[in-house]
Amino acid sequence: MKIFGWILMFVAVSMVACSRPASHYNNIINQAEIVFVEDPDSALSILAIIDPSEIPADSMKAKYHYIMALAHEKSGHVMLSDSMIQYSADYYRDKDLDRAIKSATLLALYKYWSGDGKTAIKQLDSLSNLTNVPSHVLIYPLLKRSYWGQKVMDSGENRLNIRKLLSIDKDSTAHNLYKYWLYIDYVYSGDNDSALVILDELINGAIADNKSSTQFRYEYEKMGILEESSRYSECLGLANKLLEQPSGNSIRHYIHLWKSLAHFNMGHTDESARELDKADSYASAISDAEKGYYNSFAYVLRTVLDYQKTGKLKLIQMAQINNIQKDNLIRSQSIQRESAQSALEIENKRLILKAENDRQMSLIIILILTSLIISGLLFWYALNRKRRTIEAEEKAEALHKMVEELKNPAEQSPGHDSLRRAMLHQLGIIKMVAETPTEQNREMLRKISSIENDTKGTLVDWRNVYEIIDNLYSGFYSRLHKHYGGILSDKEEQIIALMIAGFTTKEISVITTQTTATIYVRKSAIRKKLGLVEKGDIVTFLLQNPAL
Repeated sequence: MKIFGWILMFVAVSMVACSRPASHYNNIINQAEIVFVEDPDSALSILAIIDPSEIPADSMKAKYHYIMALAHEKSGHVMLSDSMIQYSADYYRDKDLDRAIKSATLLALYKYWSGDGKTAIKQLDSLSNLTNVPSHVLIYPLLKRSYWGQKVMDSGENRLNIRKLLSIDKDSTAHNLYKYWLYIDYVYSGDNDSALVILDELINGAIADNKSSTQFRYEYEKMGILEESSRYSECLGLANKLLEQPSGNSIRHYIHLWKSLAHFNMGHTDESARELDKADSYASAISDAEKGYYNSFAYVLRTVLDYQKTGKLKLIQMAQINNIQKDNLIRSQSIQRESAQSALEIENKRLILKAENDRQMSLIIILILTSLIISGLLFWYALNRKRRTIEAEEKAEALHKMVEELKNPAEQSPGHDSLRRAMLHQLGIIKMVAETPTEQNREMLRKISSIENDTKGTLVDWRNVYEIIDNLYSGFYSRLHKHYGGILSDKEEQIIALMIAGFTTKEISVITTQTTATIYVRKSAIRKKLGLVEKGDIVTFLLQNPAL
């Protein structure tokens, strides 16, 4: 039993060391869900504590990958590591409508980041056009479809999604963003008049809300649309207004660039060149990364101005821009490959950890099953040993009783008692006791040796026993054997003979060297063969049977 205790202790320690309660993971995931809206990076740091392969419940796994993908998307991170959002989408499909649609939207965004943009847009369209679902549930897929639609210049279809957002989203603070996307959509489609209408609404809203920085940003956008609409004088007037504002100091190079372009389109090449020189002067103070973006526009205008002045077309500066853009593209592709590789490494690490965890769990299960088998065997051994001990004590008690009965002189009386006493002289008790030479049995042998008998260590002489029964009961055994000998076995006839002699089940067990349980089983078999009900009295039935 001590071994069993050590095994259980080992299994318990192993389980504690290799697993944690579900509440541990649930609390961490819930904490990340609380903070991800305001601080997605903190949510990601919280989730980093968890090894997803150790999460015990499917519901928690789905929630973990769901919050992880939401936090990545909220932070603007590349979502190449969020392949398991498919697990969340499958889990929530028939359980939680809101999370099912959001998970499917995040899955589309994962596909977009993975390079499958067409499938991503198609999936977002499918989600945005769902029917028989609450309108507020469609806001998230519509939001992402509209955002990425204006990124890929999907003008037409995207405009319908933005207007649908404006109609179903009751959060008025988001409407300016939707209107701005609508303005971009009109710009990409070449509808500058509609774009100006939207911009004027945004500018008036910023003025009403006293948001000067927002007003400046929208007016700067309007300056470009006026230029594209050939309204050069208005463009120049608005540009001069913006240069007078403090907000214009940080982008003076771009404002002078727009002025240069307006003068060029008006035919004022000298004024255009002066404005471009001013733009280049202000651009000398900006960062190299920003300067590359600025030059991609300025060099084009400079090349055209030089051509008008010299009659020669030079592409060196344009080549420099193209080389810079090519380098940027290569770096971007390299970063994307590294991100993809990192995502694969993370996924491989997760799979390795999961495999290791599965091996640990398999070992724990094997240990548990082994401990259960061993404990069952030990329990069976203890019960069996206890049963044998009790049975041995009962046999010793029955033997002692029979020896004492044989030692005490009894009056000669016919019938049951005489048969019992006569049979005690005929039984091979000495043989039975001698087979187990314990101190207790040696004492029994000494007692039996003082009794006048002539067993001489032989087994029971059953022919002699049957003869005694026939003499005392008018041929009972002969009639029994004749009538039932074909169905009763020798062992069963012996038990009946001992029962007729008045021996108890325990005493019969001692005499026949069988277990008490075996005697009970044989008695049940005898009842069935005789046609008796269970618990029926075999002796009474046989003695009163007219056929015998």
